[in-house]
Amino acid sequence: PLQPLAAKPLSKRLGASKKKPREPEVASSLIKSIFSHYVKMPVARDAFKVVEKSCERYFKQLSNDLEAYSSHAGRKTVEKADLEVLMRRQGLVTDKMPMNVLIERYLPLEYRKLLIPIAISGNKVIPSK
Repeated sequence: PLQPLAAKPLSKRLGASKKKPREPEVASSLIKSIFSHYVKMPVARDAFKVVEKSCERYFKQLSNDLEAYSSHAGRKTVEKADLEVLMRRQGLVTDKMPMNVLIERYLPLEYRKLLIPIAISGNKVIPSK
């Protein structure tokens, strides 16, 4: 006689995942390429791990500070003014070294066009606000 097939128990893998959500992080390849661009010499792996952890801590602190500045202003969005205040507090932006000079010095042309309005003929400013 034929016997009815018994239902197979579901494996634990099909259930809800119990993994902890990971925090977003800057790609290590990006950190390595930026760091090697400025160092211009070989870096040992253990030294690079220290650089990677330092960058992670720096960006975490940076994002926490920007979040605090925007919430203090009663906003839910971080704006350019928040970043400028943070850079002033860090001593990167001063009266002798304004934000526009830093943008022109360190960012590629396509980002410069987005961040600094460019005057053209016809009294138009691109990009318009």
